Amino acid sequence: MSRRCDLTGREPSFGNRVSHSHRRTSRRWDPNVQSKRYWFAEEGRWIRLTLSAKGIKTVDRIGVTAAVARIRTRGVRV
Repeated sequence: MSRRCDLTGREPSFGNRVSHSHRRTSRRWDPNVQSKRYWFAEEGRWIRLTLSAKGIKTVDRIGVTAAVARIRTRGVRV
């Protein structure tokens, strides 16, 4: 599963781990991505979205229909 939010597009960021001796090795920061199920009344079915914590709050604020419309404008199949 890719660690990417369907709604906001958040994805992992990369950087370096720096040890006490200042030796650098690569690491990544994953977004807080959850799989969440919503009832999509327009099509009469459940949809499963992969959303970050901010994406879940956005869906709660704007509604499932508007969120799915935003996701579909980016070309993601729902």
